[in-house]
Amino acid sequence: MAERVPSGRIWRWLILSRSVRRPRRLGRAGIEAAFDIAAWIVALVAAAGVADAGPPGNTALIEVVPLALTVALPVVGCGLAAGLYRHRYQRGSIDEMLALFTAAVATALCLVIATGLVLPGDNETVAVAVALACGAVLALLIMLGGRYALIALRLRVRAASTSATDIIVFGAGEAGELLIRRLVTEPGAAYRPVALLDDDPAKRQLLMHGVPVLGDRTCLAEVAASTGARVVVIAIAGAAGSVIRELVSLAEQQDLRPKVIPSLHELLHGSARIDSVRDPMICDLLGRRPIRTDLESVAGRFSGRRILVTGAGGSIGSELCRQLNRLDPARLVLLDRDESALHALEFDLHGHGLLISDDLVVADIRDAARMKEVFAAFRPQIVFHAAALKHLTLLERHPGEALLTNVFGTLAVLEAAARTGVEAFVNISTDKAADPISVLGYTKRIAERLTAQFADQTSAAYLSVRFGNVLGSRGSVLTSMSAQVAAGGPVTVTHPDVTRYFMTADEAVQLVLHAAVIGRGGEALVLDMGEPVRIADIARRLGADGQGVKIVFTGLRPGEKLSEHLLGTGECDSRPAHPLIRHVKVPPLRQADLGRLRAADRADVLKAKLARLAAHAPRAGAEPLPGPRQQSSATWVVRQSSNAAVRP
Repeated sequence: MAERVPSGRIWRWLILSRSVRRPRRLGRAGIEAAFDIAAWIVALVAAAGVADAGPPGNTALIEVVPLALTVALPVVGCGLAAGLYRHRYQRGSIDEMLALFTAAVATALCLVIATGLVLPGDNETVAVAVALACGAVLALLIMLGGRYALIALRLRVRAASTSATDIIVFGAGEAGELLIRRLVTEPGAAYRPVALLDDDPAKRQLLMHGVPVLGDRTCLAEVAASTGARVVVIAIAGAAGSVIRELVSLAEQQDLRPKVIPSLHELLHGSARIDSVRDPMICDLLGRRPIRTDLESVAGRFSGRRILVTGAGGSIGSELCRQLNRLDPARLVLLDRDESALHALEFDLHGHGLLISDDLVVADIRDAARMKEVFAAFRPQIVFHAAALKHLTLLERHPGEALLTNVFGTLAVLEAAARTGVEAFVNISTDKAADPISVLGYTKRIAERLTAQFADQTSAAYLSVRFGNVLGSRGSVLTSMSAQVAAGGPVTVTHPDVTRYFMTADEAVQLVLHAAVIGRGGEALVLDMGEPVRIADIARRLGADGQGVKIVFTGLRPGEKLSEHLLGTGECDSRPAHPLIRHVKVPPLRQADLGRLRAADRADVLKAKLARLAAHAPRAGAEPLPGPRQQSSATWVVRQSSNAAVRP
């Protein structure tokens, strides 16, 4: 147990606890101050000697010599005032140079003032002031030179390990310089940089810590042959995925092993160092710019609030619950029909899986009565609707199931939310809802339009969030391909030119949380996800890592697009609140327009109905239904009777 310190002696305790670290720091500060004093004495003596080269009778300037012996006080005082001896500046930084300049000017002014008080004659004072100015310049140069020599000594090239691997570093920017400096100055480093490559013509013949820039990417084969290096390290901070993919492909063509430096996120939040080079991962090849929004700025929107998440056990839902749980909500209700998923999520959030919390709700969103019961019991203020069926190909074969969950299930949640006066409702959508051609796209687009309709009815923040594929989610294409590689292949890809957008679950959830704050009712918020990625390129990368696993092209399946689009026809790229988040107005869809949908209809008939509802805007002159807060209980009975007829 830590020793308690009496409050009356707290300052003494703090002083004693810090004094253990002081001797070393004080010793370093003392050495620096002594060096600066010596620099000033030498500089002033030299300046006096040069200035006093005139007639022997001129003794005014000779008086600078004894004055030099009294510089200690102003040198140390001005240095402390500028922060030189308090370890405020990184060695060799611009800040340290400015502090040195400030201290030198201040010291010279102090000496000039002191000289003016000692020497009464005007001519003598001017002569001494000139000598002091020259001495100040020389002293500054000596102090800078001493510190530079110390930096050079610390950054001297040291011998690498005898078993070190020779590497070619691509990228002569700041990241490349930092990597090379770390490798050449660390004794026994595992990698020895022998050459640099950079596409910038201005960096030709540049020498960086003894390592020369020998050309651009077209010189890779020649440089590898001349140096004998078999590894290429891509050292470009924040490089686009297309650049990394091109360089990785080029390296593999030359039978070189590609490596990358850790990302900024790894450096800041993990134990990785700049010299901890590693093999490229899928996220490197995708190369999306990580979206790092300030969750603290929106934390107040969720702190102390009652929040309900549907589909809480899914990939997005579970990550959403993790991040919401850290924002201190008054209550976080986790709703899912998969009891095993809820068990795993509770263990993840609370470290146990006792399943005794009232905040764990096993329910199916298809059950409208059950949704009313849950919402009436918990009365959430904010709802995140992540429950859905999402496997495109399977839903093409079973469109009735997509209708029951993605459309009628969403409607049941929306109606229950409206009855209880939910303040904000965020519907999780997909990029397949933009100009949809699949059952999944149709049903998710209809869900967007229903959400927009309830925004009109309630005047609350009912909105949707639209994004592409999520890395690592269950059933995602990358997860499936990784499993195929692990099984020995082949890796199946639908088409050589098929492309998709990707993002991490963490980024997706950050967008969802911000949508609840910056989104307006009736909108769909769409994340700028960078450039789409060719799936075949990722498959080749995975296949190469899997020692030549074959890639088989199976052809596009029903409902699949060659490339997805984040914005549909007629949707504008408007970003009023965040440079990476688009706001799209969604045309509402009345609940009554769902009356002809039947899950029991033939697949082709149901698909046609869904397509019409997904594509058509609301009829001209149609008035939105009144909001539930203004409806009488009799109106609610009529509506629920009507909806009961809609239910198959």
